[in-house]
Amino acid sequence: MAVQSKILSIAFICIVGMAGVGAALLWRHPSPAVDLVTGTLIIPKHELPDFSLIDQRGQKFDRTNLRGHWSMLFFGYTNCPDFCPTTLTTLAAMEKRLRAAAAPVRPQVIFVSVDAKRDTPAQLAQYVPYFDPEFIGVTAADQPAIEALAKKMGVGVIITPHADGSYSVDHSGAIFVLDPGGKVAAILTGPFTVDGLKGDFERIVAGSA
Repeated sequence: MAVQSKILSIAFICIVGMAGVGAALLWRHPSPAVDLVTGTLIIPKHELPDFSLIDQRGQKFDRTNLRGHWSMLFFGYTNCPDFCPTTLTTLAAMEKRLRAAAAPVRPQVIFVSVDAKRDTPAQLAQYVPYFDPEFIGVTAADQPAIEALAKKMGVGVIITPHADGSYSVDHSGAIFVLDPGGKVAAILTGPFTVDGLKGDFERIVAGSA
């Protein structure tokens, strides 16, 4: 069992890594003006595809919710054993530092569930604020809807059913940085650290001024 578990862990890391790289390549343009530690600047910026999701309050969440704010958008799910909570913890620590420094610009962090069946608005309302009360959790009415959006953004999602009726979810770990117009300004693929994310976010914002 230990060997099988190790193989599955390695496979998951490969899936996450390849999907993250795939997302970056899907949106990438050469010769960015700003060098990032954790990802790639997108020049010119790209419009997000249309989408209609549901936030943790049960209200509609679409592209209009992105306007007027810098955002960092991350795909995951609440039953994720390690990668999602680790990334959300890192994002929360980044936000804490930005608040402490009285930063003039802070991003809204949006956690997009790729597990529509289990991640209801009520589930997200319990999970997401644990990391930061200002974080936003969004889900979809059904699994095909969220997978369609993920595919358009180059995010890999793999649902694996198990014999006992349960299932696991593998997904990419890219963070999309969106400007106040709701356009993709950068794709961060890690590895993620508090210093790396904070520095890259500040460089992205400064480069867009």
